[in-house]
Amino acid sequence: MAVLLQDEEFDADRIQEKVIGIASAMVMHDSGFHFHKTKAQLLYAPSGCMTVTTSDRQLILPPFRMLWIPAKEVHRVNFRNVVAYRSVYFDEDLARKNMGTDFKVLHVNPLLKEIIERICFWDWMAPNPCQENILKVFWDEIKTAPEENLDLKMPSDRRFKKVTEEWTQRFSMPPMLKKLAGQTGAVEKTVSRIFKKETGLTYQEWRQQWRLQRSIELLVEGNPIGEVSHILDFSSDSAFIEFFKKHTGSTPLQYLLKNE
Repeated sequence: MAVLLQDEEFDADRIQEKVIGIASAMVMHDSGFHFHKTKAQLLYAPSGCMTVTTSDRQLILPPFRMLWIPAKEVHRVNFRNVVAYRSVYFDEDLARKNMGTDFKVLHVNPLLKEIIERICFWDWMAPNPCQENILKVFWDEIKTAPEENLDLKMPSDRRFKKVTEEWTQRFSMPPMLKKLAGQTGAVEKTVSRIFKKETGLTYQEWRQQWRLQRSIELLVEGNPIGEVSHILDFSSDSAFIEFFKKHTGSTPLQYLLKNE
């Protein structure tokens, strides 16, 4: 077990054990872009919300989602408020055998939640048969965990890559299309064409997906609907609720309750 303090560094690549679990409670954390040479990583927060940025996309991880990160994949983890941070590192060969080599955002059911907690708080320096049995159940559960699709592809065009990274890091609201065009010196048609080509979404669609990700984060942090609606520039609370239901199939309250 490794319980990390806020500013304590941890390098899983320097540890030989095949399965390493760590736990921490952090606030205002930014890992910076990094990768693990010899370890795959399972990233999960039983409370709070994390934003993970890879080389080409942004993902949101509320308490009912976890992220599988293959070895050697560059990523960055951000969160503002207190997050109960859990991370399990797996030997690269073991990870590839069981999970392949792709990023995966997976739903966390109650059993997986308890197993991850157990792994993060056991003594990985002294393995025993009980741990081996728990890992067998873990692999069975994670292989059948439903994949979630709430990622946001990021543009690679240099004019937009920088500003979208700034929005992510500062949690600032992306502007309307006309304003973005003015800021970047590109005409509106060019902005939409590039976003469609590089992200699969028009800029307006991309902005809406960004708002959805941010709304989930704000709701998980405990912000009331009225506050979320105001932060994300909706005309009214009912307009926000209608937007959220259109994209998730549930009202904000229903969405949080069904994922508890």
